[in-house]
Amino acid sequence: MRAITYAQFGDASVLHLSDVPEPNPGPDEVIVEVRAVGLNPVDFKARQGHLSGLIETVFPVVPAWDVAGVVTRLGADTPEFKIGDEVFAYARKDVLHAGTLAEKVAVPVRAAALKPASLSFEEAAAVPLAGLTALRTVRRAQVHAGDRVLIHNGSGGVGSFAIQLAIAAGATVTATASERNHDYVRSLGATPITYGDGVAERALEVQPEGYDVVLDYIGKEAVEASAPLLRSGSRLVTIAAGKSAIERGGSVVWVRPDSAALEELAGLIDEGKVHVEVARTYPLEEAADAYRELETGHVRGKVVVVL
Repeated sequence: MRAITYAQFGDASVLHLSDVPEPNPGPDEVIVEVRAVGLNPVDFKARQGHLSGLIETVFPVVPAWDVAGVVTRLGADTPEFKIGDEVFAYARKDVLHAGTLAEKVAVPVRAAALKPASLSFEEAAAVPLAGLTALRTVRRAQVHAGDRVLIHNGSGGVGSFAIQLAIAAGATVTATASERNHDYVRSLGATPITYGDGVAERALEVQPEGYDVVLDYIGKEAVEASAPLLRSGSRLVTIAAGKSAIERGGSVVWVRPDSAALEELAGLIDEGKVHVEVARTYPLEEAADAYRELETGHVRGKVVVVL
C-alpha cells in the first residue's frame, strides 16, 4: 500500500511516497481504510528528532497520528466496532513507527470512536489530537461557569477548540492571536488580544481583576507573561512549558488516546457547540508540502491530507 515515510530525522525533504506492507490487526485493533489525516506540529517535531528520549523511534517511520476512515477488518476482541463503521482516532502508538499517513492503519479500539455524523472525513480528521488536547487542558484547569479564562494561541488548532469548550462550560474567554485572526477568534466567542510585548497589559484591560484560568498553547514566554494575570487560586495549564508552569503552581498536559473523550467531542460537535476549522487539504502525494505550510506557524485551524 502507499504511505508517506521517512528513514532519518530531518526537514520535510526526508518525506517520501513509499510502498509498505498492509497492516494486520492486533487482538484489540481494527484496520481503518484511511480517508483523511489531520497534521499536527508534534508530527514535524518528531520528524526533526525533538521527541528522542520521550518516545522510541523505529525507522522507517510513517508520520501522523490523527485519522478518519472506514473500518475494514476487526481484531479478535473488538466488539466496539463493526466493518463499515466510519471512525476517527488519535492513533498514537507507544513507538514512533506506524503512523496514519498511509492507505490503511491499525488502530487500537481505545483510541477510536464513531465519526461525528455532521462532519466530513476531512473535518473529522482535524479533530482528534487538537480536540483531545483542548478537552484535557480545560478539564485539568477545572473550567466552569463564571471563570475568566485566558487562552494563548486562540486561533491555532488546539486553541480554537479550547475557546469553544471553555465557553460551552460557561466561562468568559480572552484569547491571544495575531491581528489577522481577531475576527476568527471573535467568531468563536472570545475577546481577541494581540500577542507579543505588552500582552499582560492588554489582557488586564479586558479583565482588570485578572484571570481564574490561563491555558497556554505557545510555550515558556507565554507562561512567564501570564504571571501578573494570575489571581489567588488561579489555575495554569500548559502543553509546552512544563518547568515554567510548575514553578508557578501550574500543571502540564500531554494528550492521550481516549475513545470516551472522542465520543464526548463528537457529541458536542453534532450538537453544534463545537465547530471545526480546516485551513487547507492536500493529496497524499503532496504531504511534504502540507507539512511545509504547517511549519510556517501561520496556519489558522488544521491542515489535512486527503486520500
